[in-house]
Amino acid sequence: MVKRYSLFSFFGLIVIISFICFVSTPLSLAIPALQQTSSPPPASEISSSPDVYYITETANIVPTNEKPEYDIFTNKEREERQLSTVLPIIEPYYESKRVYLTFDDGPDPENTPLVLAILKENNIKATFFLVGTEIEKYPDIVKQIFMEGHAIGNHTYNHTYRDLYQSPTTYIEQLNRNDTIIKNILTVRPRISRAPGGSAGHFTKEYWSALKMQGYIEVGWNISSGDASAAKANDILNNIMYQTTKNTFLWDHAIVLLHDGRGHAESVKALPSVIKFYKEQGFQFHVINAKTPPAW
Repeated sequence: MVKRYSLFSFFGLIVIISFICFVSTPLSLAIPALQQTSSPPPASEISSSPDVYYITETANIVPTNEKPEYDIFTNKEREERQLSTVLPIIEPYYESKRVYLTFDDGPDPENTPLVLAILKENNIKATFFLVGTEIEKYPDIVKQIFMEGHAIGNHTYNHTYRDLYQSPTTYIEQLNRNDTIIKNILTVRPRISRAPGGSAGHFTKEYWSALKMQGYIEVGWNISSGDASAAKANDILNNIMYQTTKNTFLWDHAIVLLHDGRGHAESVKALPSVIKFYKEQGFQFHVINAKTPPAW
C-alpha cells in the first residue's frame, strides 16, 4: 500500500512539473519580446518626472492652462502608429496680468544655470527654446530645465538662417531632428516651437501650413528685451518696463523675449530686476503651452 502511494505521488509530481513548464514557457518567451519593443514608455512610467502634462496616443492634447506639455511620441513615431500629428483647435486662455518669460538659444553652461537659479529663488517657471547643437553639448542642463518644471520649446537644430529658411521642408526637418534629440534625453519632446529671428520675414503661408500639419505651435513674442544687441542690464530692464507699461492691452498675455545663450550675461544680470518689476505690477508668471494666446 505504501509502495502504491509512493508510485502515485511520483507520477503526480511529474504531471505537476510538466504543467508548470507548459504554462510558463509562453510567458518566458514573451518577456524578451517586450524588452525589445521600440515603443516609448507610457507617461505614467516616466520616472521622477515633474508636474507636466503628457500628450499620448489616446489624448492628443488636453488644455492644462498651467503646466508644460510634452508628447511621448515624435512625429515619425506618430506616423508609424497611424496617429494624428495635427493638434485640435484650442481656445486661447486670457487672464489679467499674465506674463510669460521666455529664453532663447540655450542651453548654455554659464548663463542657463544662473537663470535657473534665479527662477528657483523666485519660485517661478519660464519657457526655454533650445537649439539642437547646444542640446547635444549640454544634455544635463536640458534635464535640469525639465526636472525643475519649466517648459521646453524647439528652436530648430542649428539656428542657421541659410539652412533653415531654404523651404518649409528644410525648416520642418530641423524641428523634427531637434525633437528626436530632445526625446532621446527626456523620453518626451515639445510641441511648441519658435522660429529663429521670428516668423515675420521668414515664413510664407506654406511654412504655416507645414507647421499645422506637423502639429507645432509657433510661439512669438510681444515684449522684446532688446538683449539680442549689446544692451546692458539696465537697458534691458528699461526696454521691458517701457513696452509693458505702454501696451496695457498685452497684459493678459505678455510674452517676453530674453536670451540665455552664449554672450548674454547682461540678460542674466537684468533678470532679478525684471522679475521684481512684474511682481510689483501684480503679474502672475506662467509657462507657454497650447492654451497660451498668440503674441499678436
